[in-house]
Amino acid sequence: MFTIPNQSSVAKAFEKFDEASRMKPSSYYDRVVDVMEELYKFTLLLRDKSGYLTDRYSERRESAKASQKNLAVAAQTA
Repeated sequence: MFTIPNQSSVAKAFEKFDEASRMKPSSYYDRVVDVMEELYKFTLLLRDKSGYLTDRYSERRESAKASQKNLAVAAQTA
């Protein structure tokens, strides 16, 4: 999961919605839309990049150690 450098909260949110469960026009509404637009933009930018963004040295190192151990065991049994 990633975070975006934007956030918002809505004070007394229970008062900010109409009978149809839609948020009433207000500065809170505008701010929530801004946050959602930014989240959407970051999602587009980061889509298909999870492999690169989650690639960690420590995990590669552990994987390499496990592979070496498996090769050593295979060599001993051969």
